[in-house]
Amino acid sequence: MNISFEAQDKVNGLMTIVVEEADFQADVEKTLKDYRKRANIPGFRPGMAPMGMIKRQFGASVKMDAINKLVGQEMYKYIQENKIQMLGEPLPSEQQEPVDIEGAAPYTFKFDVAVAPEMKVELTGKDKIDYYTIDVDDKLIDQQVEMYASRSGSYEKVENYEGNDMLKGDLRELDAEGNTLEGGVTVEAAIMMPQYIKVDDQKKLFDGAKLGDIITFNPKKAYPDNLGELTSLLKISREQAETLTADFSYQITEISRFKKAEVNQELFDQAFGKDAVKSEEEFRARIAEDLKKQLVLNSDYKFLQDVRKHMEKKVGNLTYPDAILKRVMLLNNKDKDADYVEKNYEGSIKELTWHLIKEQLVAANEIKIDDAEVKNAAIEQARAQFAQYGMTNIPDEYLENYAQEMLKKQETSQGLVDRAIDVKLTEVLKNVVKLNEKTVSLDEFNKLMQG
Repeated sequence: MNISFEAQDKVNGLMTIVVEEADFQADVEKTLKDYRKRANIPGFRPGMAPMGMIKRQFGASVKMDAINKLVGQEMYKYIQENKIQMLGEPLPSEQQEPVDIEGAAPYTFKFDVAVAPEMKVELTGKDKIDYYTIDVDDKLIDQQVEMYASRSGSYEKVENYEGNDMLKGDLRELDAEGNTLEGGVTVEAAIMMPQYIKVDDQKKLFDGAKLGDIITFNPKKAYPDNLGELTSLLKISREQAETLTADFSYQITEISRFKKAEVNQELFDQAFGKDAVKSEEEFRARIAEDLKKQLVLNSDYKFLQDVRKHMEKKVGNLTYPDAILKRVMLLNNKDKDADYVEKNYEGSIKELTWHLIKEQLVAANEIKIDDAEVKNAAIEQARAQFAQYGMTNIPDEYLENYAQEMLKKQETSQGLVDRAIDVKLTEVLKNVVKLNEKTVSLDEFNKLMQG
């Protein structure tokens, strides 16, 4: 076998592989002998069919498989040994001439190879990058206290309606004279929150309502652009909702008002476990502590994004083997067309550039991760997900089991590996570059992220 690689330019390469008979013949013979042992051909005992018959039936496909396997193995071996930084997969070259496998060797195969552009990736103490610390101020703590109190709140029964109260009552369709329509739509114990009625004149009909009152309103006018709300409230089909114009009576049988939980020991125990916090001062301090842990993840994420922008600017515009990469992109999206590739190619190249930059940063800083670090990334992601819902006292054992389930799923496991690399890279780079440290409020930080 002979392999050659011709660099047509800095990013386009042509690999030529010439396969001789001796390169694959032994494998073909061995495979055909195995076929003969297992072959069940009428008129012959197992394993006794003539080899000529076996070759006629299976020879061409066995030969093709052997050549394809050999070419693939040797091609990737050559790429590794010669340190060719290949992008994507080699593609059959447009210069490839037809190969007659049934004819005698040698066989010549040509592949177009996309090569990564050369770039200088380096970060030192001379590189200055912003690092934003989010201030955990009283406003932020107050919001978290409010969130805990709301999550632990409950509804209580009241006599008079006020905004945001929840009503329960009986709905009845009325006729033109305002009487209950015989055979009309009726819903018992229908739940309504008038605060969410979009039309003011319909919403005002409920002002000052009391338990037992009968309100006459028009559902279609109350929800003019929301058939889903009508079908849900009146338990009717979309077709019925489209033609509905009647007024309805609504007799209030229950008024419920949401009451936030009091900030007391019961709330402290619900939030952080029995007697973990024993005063409002400790409660606020614990909230501040947890917020700082959560928000440093936001700060680190922003820092790595700023590193990316800084490095993209440093490496400048790069030349890519566009034609090959577009072919690869089209092959990887077989359900899409060339227009999809053209629309998404630029964004794909932007992500590829960052991937290549990050690869070099990881290598330059000798960053390696182990299974424990990937598992820890999964645990922290699980912790963050629960924290979004105010669940901050999840037992470690539960978090670990949740993380293990995440790692079992192929669609999430690679993302967790990438996350573990990002975490380690971020920590290292914070000690490599010069940090331009700034303290901002959460609102200011969110605006920076949007920008």
